[in-house]
Amino acid sequence: MPTFIYSISFICMVVILAYHRVSRPIFTAMIAALLVIGTLFDIIGIVGWLLFTIIALVVNIAPLRKKTLTTYALNSFKKVMPKMSQTEQEAIDAGTVWWEADLFSGKPDWNKLHAIQPPTLTAAEQAFLDGPVNDVCRMVNDFQVTHDLADLPPEVWQQLKQHKFFAMIIKKQYGGLEFSAYAQSLVLQKLTGVSAVLSSTVGVPNSLGPGELLQHYGTEDQKNYYLPRLAAGTEIPCFALTSPEAGSDAGSIPDFGIVKQGLWQGKEVLGMELTWNKRYITLAPVATVLGLAFKLFDPDHLLGDKQDLGITCALIPTDVDGVEIGRRHFPLNIPFQNGPTRGEKIFVPIDFIIGGQAMAGQGWRMLVECLSVGRGITLPSNATGGLKNAAMATGAYARIRRQFKLPIGKMEGIEEPLARIVGNAYVLDAAATMTVTGIDLGQKPAVISAIVKYHCTHRSQRGIIDAMDIAGGKGICMGPRNFLARGYQGAPIAVTVEGANILTRSMIIFGQGAIRCHPYVLDEINAAYSDDPHHAVNQFDRALFSHIGFVISNMSRSLWLGLTDGRGSFAPYKDETQRYYQQMNRYSANLALLADISMVTLGGSLKRKERLSARLGDVLSQLYLASATLKRYADDGQQQQDIALIHWGLQDTLYQTEVAIDEFLVNFPNKAIAYGLRLLILPTGLRRRKPADELDHQLAGLIQTPSATRDRIGRGLFLEPTANNTVGMMEVALRDILAAEPIYDRVCQAANTQLPFMQLGKVATIGLELGVITAEEAELLHRAEAGRLYTINVDDFDPQHLAANPRQATSQINSAA
Repeated sequence: MPTFIYSISFICMVVILAYHRVSRPIFTAMIAALLVIGTLFDIIGIVGWLLFTIIALVVNIAPLRKKTLTTYALNSFKKVMPKMSQTEQEAIDAGTVWWEADLFSGKPDWNKLHAIQPPTLTAAEQAFLDGPVNDVCRMVNDFQVTHDLADLPPEVWQQLKQHKFFAMIIKKQYGGLEFSAYAQSLVLQKLTGVSAVLSSTVGVPNSLGPGELLQHYGTEDQKNYYLPRLAAGTEIPCFALTSPEAGSDAGSIPDFGIVKQGLWQGKEVLGMELTWNKRYITLAPVATVLGLAFKLFDPDHLLGDKQDLGITCALIPTDVDGVEIGRRHFPLNIPFQNGPTRGEKIFVPIDFIIGGQAMAGQGWRMLVECLSVGRGITLPSNATGGLKNAAMATGAYARIRRQFKLPIGKMEGIEEPLARIVGNAYVLDAAATMTVTGIDLGQKPAVISAIVKYHCTHRSQRGIIDAMDIAGGKGICMGPRNFLARGYQGAPIAVTVEGANILTRSMIIFGQGAIRCHPYVLDEINAAYSDDPHHAVNQFDRALFSHIGFVISNMSRSLWLGLTDGRGSFAPYKDETQRYYQQMNRYSANLALLADISMVTLGGSLKRKERLSARLGDVLSQLYLASATLKRYADDGQQQQDIALIHWGLQDTLYQTEVAIDEFLVNFPNKAIAYGLRLLILPTGLRRRKPADELDHQLAGLIQTPSATRDRIGRGLFLEPTANNTVGMMEVALRDILAAEPIYDRVCQAANTQLPFMQLGKVATIGLELGVITAEEAELLHRAEAGRLYTINVDDFDPQHLAANPRQATSQINSAA
């Protein structure tokens, strides 16, 4: 056997074994067999066998391996590993890992994904959506809320309290609704379509706030007192975390408390003297109980030996003397109750700490654990509901509004942004649904919640911008019939809160994901921090050598799947989605390999390479969005009518995946390593393309034509044609216009002239005179014309009505006259 053929065969066998991740003993045995064959053909000599024997003994005999390689590697790892702060450690320890770990594995288990049962509603949850939720949607006039009142009307507040909208997360034993995360998401999506102020008001108490913290960490006395009152709406909660000096860097909050003895209601008790200055606190202006995060100090050691106890969370009744609430912020004309709260040297008992004295200093852990759940529900649901609503409304508008004698939705220039809105609405709905499914299964998905928070708010904002471009003048003129402007104004709010998007993308998604989702890195870190040398060596040994095999496997998988573009790898379905699963197998292996190479070559400096970290986070994020989209398609019964949505969603996410990989390699500091990785990962160059024009055309057509697919795009929205619901009125107008068009064509043919598609009442008169339409058809033309005008016309006002201070405006107008 020629040496060249043997060498190629040897390399191929190593790649195959690594690709399939065979065990260490089998790998060793197969290499030995190859060496025997090489010896028979006089290719392998004594030197080759000697090297193999040394390596095989060290790798496979644990005591020998630990005394030599493992101990040296552990000591070296300790030297290069960056110091981890307590807040970083608690953030990493918080929550759980779920499907994102599979995406990080280099070999996703697609059967595991599709074994997850789709979420369902209980009878009580469905009744709530059909009853109280629809009722409150009918009650709200968003223009009145945002322009006239700068608040929800009193009757709406009463409806929310009476029907326990603030108690969706509170357990039934305390009088709450105890709804699933899925039900909460659907409630918020429906409310968002009607009013962002409404959904924000409901969302925050059911997200990160006193109710959530009390149920997980509160004492029995605290639970029994506060939770029934929160459920009944007699207490309105808020949670104050953000300070002027500490926004996204919440661990640096300057607000503090001093443990001391003091007077409380005439008695001397052990307590805390609190000083705080918070801002951006939703519901603070109307709250009756304030959840407060602060740093607690014990200079007199009244609680123990530690002086700096750390971040602590407490519940403060807002009627305590010195608590300042009531003033409001004005966030981009979306006037939900949001404002500052302050307090200076306010003394409260120590048992105001959530969980009591024992939880002093445990606040950061409490917050990050609860945030991983709440952040996965509220903002993704609100953003998704808003974009779905914009998709339905903009689709209807584009079909009704005509320019140059045809609906503007048929123009290619409109089809492009319209397709982005529709495709993203479908993808975001899939991602939001999959995330709350995980939460309902008991997951606390810290990494996934960061992914959906960022991408749902980011894509939704850009979708609203696209919708404004399509609507043009209709979109910029405020009024009761404007279906976009408040969403356009308010989109940056969602991008900013609960972890600013720039921070979330550049630091959190991959920063947490690389450690939490990686199968071995966290074990290696824990071994390095262990105080037990024997345990440390054993743990590090197991993790390290599994990690080495993991890297070799992902190198092999990246090369082979790069050459084949994933062909031949496992896919759960042999249909039009098969190639997408296979391509995702490829990019999963790429992600795992790039993460490992980055951590090895850049070490602690990777934390400071935020743009590199962000791009790796983008790969993980896009794979999650793509996974959720494929799962939604499967859970919906693989409706062939929806396949264009799948093609758009997967082509878009996988294109962005490959762009992120390419940009990562272009900007990797070590150019030699970057070149080698490019040959390994992208051996045939860039393969993905953006969705084609024809696919955009199909999506634009779907959203302009009533169908089961269009209904699935807008599923769960409030689309009743009530007087205050412009989108519902436009839905009726769309159906009437589509029904009127063939009648209009018949009249034009009978009249032997092309009448303008306007003043359809006149068309009806002509049709009746010519005897080509019935009275019912004439009525339909009149109704279609009314709906057309409602859709395309914009609101106008008396000048004084637009002034924030009408009296002052009247005075100025009179003076000018």
